[in-house]
Amino acid sequence: MWASQSTFINVTFDESSSQGQVAMVIYEWKDVKYLGVTTSTTDDSLPKTYVCTTDAVRVGLCAYDNVGKFIFSSDDGTTANQTTFWTASVALNQTSGASSDSSGLWESPEGNPTPPADNYTSPWRSRELHHSLRQSSNPLNPSPSGTVAYTQPIQYQVRKKGYYCVAIVPVTVLNPTARQASTDVPSHPTYNGIVLFRNTFDGQLPATDYPKVNFYLVMFFVYAIAGSVWAWLCYKHVTELLPIQYYLSSLVAFLVIEMIANWVYYRYLNAHGKTAASVVFLFVVAILDAGRNALSFFMLLVVSLGLSVVRESLGRTMLKCQILAGLHFVFGVLYAVGIVELELESTSALVLLMFIIPLAFTLSGFLMWILYSLNGTMTQLSVRKQRYKLRMFKRLYYILLGTVVIIAIFFVISSVSFSDRLAEDYAAKSWKIRWWLLDGYLALLYFFTFWSIAYLWRPSENNRRLAMSDEIAQEDEDAEDYDLETLQQRTVAREDDEITLVNSRREPQALAEDHVVFEIGDEDIGSDDESETAIKKRRGGEHRASGDKQDGVDEERQGLIHKDRDE
Repeated sequence: MWASQSTFINVTFDESSSQGQVAMVIYEWKDVKYLGVTTSTTDDSLPKTYVCTTDAVRVGLCAYDNVGKFIFSSDDGTTANQTTFWTASVALNQTSGASSDSSGLWESPEGNPTPPADNYTSPWRSRELHHSLRQSSNPLNPSPSGTVAYTQPIQYQVRKKGYYCVAIVPVTVLNPTARQASTDVPSHPTYNGIVLFRNTFDGQLPATDYPKVNFYLVMFFVYAIAGSVWAWLCYKHVTELLPIQYYLSSLVAFLVIEMIANWVYYRYLNAHGKTAASVVFLFVVAILDAGRNALSFFMLLVVSLGLSVVRESLGRTMLKCQILAGLHFVFGVLYAVGIVELELESTSALVLLMFIIPLAFTLSGFLMWILYSLNGTMTQLSVRKQRYKLRMFKRLYYILLGTVVIIAIFFVISSVSFSDRLAEDYAAKSWKIRWWLLDGYLALLYFFTFWSIAYLWRPSENNRRLAMSDEIAQEDEDAEDYDLETLQQRTVAREDDEITLVNSRREPQALAEDHVVFEIGDEDIGSDDESETAIKKRRGGEHRASGDKQDGVDEERQGLIHKDRDE
């Protein structure tokens, strides 16, 4: 429970269907060591006696005044008023004339003992939804003496957050006249009731899930602010946007929608509880969450493969990326539904693994492929001496590597935590942080990772030049090789384009050693007359070569004509 000055626990019995006498106890889990008294150190079936009965009084386990209550036992001198321990013996439906046999539990043959005259009524006083503090708050919840007849809801005030427990055990058996036959086994009277835990919030969400309401609301505002900055950058550089930045913009809008959908879902669940509409809403949120993860890993993979920066198309590799993203989406929906619908304390490990392992496989596949592709892209950029682009991809590599390390650390922590889920105190120790282990840290890790990557590929005025141009060498030792290699690549690419356009099969001419990249000399340029003379000579040579070529064509044509005539 999340406590405040107005939080409490109410226990209400249905007087029309409840009878007999019950022992009640309410306590916070840290005081469970005071509940009951040890009766055997060897018999694991009944190591403690929890309820004070006449037999327990006879062997000295409790006092007669506490018959019908839970036993408080302390070895360190702590009293019940110094703890959260509260217990009472409650008689139900005393005005209906129902009788019960107390043989074996009570020494009175008349049935349930008459509640003693007691002016103490504050624990049973009916209150409105919002209560004022009691005047005598020391102790806060004193245990009543004797047996108290139930007439109004029982209230236990809570002022400290904790894992509070309520236990109710019937302590009387039915009267023999109420049994169907004399051979029937004696049984306890039945009772029906409702236990209300009034937290600091009004609603039906468990205390362990309520932090998600405020968490997703804050995440919505944070995503909306960051998305607004991204939208402004896109608007400012709209003419320079790359295809990958359009994809990132779509994902930013998707994330804002997902955060508000998660917040609305938990608000609805808190207001109306689990209904048919909430189940439909759950599937919608699960689909959005799984879609966000699949799209994110898909886009990260194509970025690592160099789309829009190193290469313009991925070919058949794009289909493989889409198949992996589809599988990750399906397994993500199953996982998102499973962690909400399954109870971790009672679900078998095999069922939990069926929801976790498939998603773990696709997640591992994405991460391994992304890291492998990223290494290949960085190697290619390093060979081409594209230092600026290489620096971007190295930063992306470090971001992903840090994310993997953090996921591995939290995986170990979560595994250790969930390995004790069948322990008696697992729920009491983990209820405050369970939402963080399941949802919180992953959402924050995704937020920082996504926006770190988006910052690297943010819209800027140099987008097009970054994607479509090569970096020029800046160091002397690399300049010669860099220029020759670049020119040769461009020559080959130009020849390939010409082959494609004219549907020819000419082999591109390689860049020979005698080709001049830059003609640098110490001689001065000649006069205009010399230049004109050189130009005329060059043109004359071109005309002569053209004339010779034309004469050869005419001779070949005449030869073909004479050959046809001879035939």
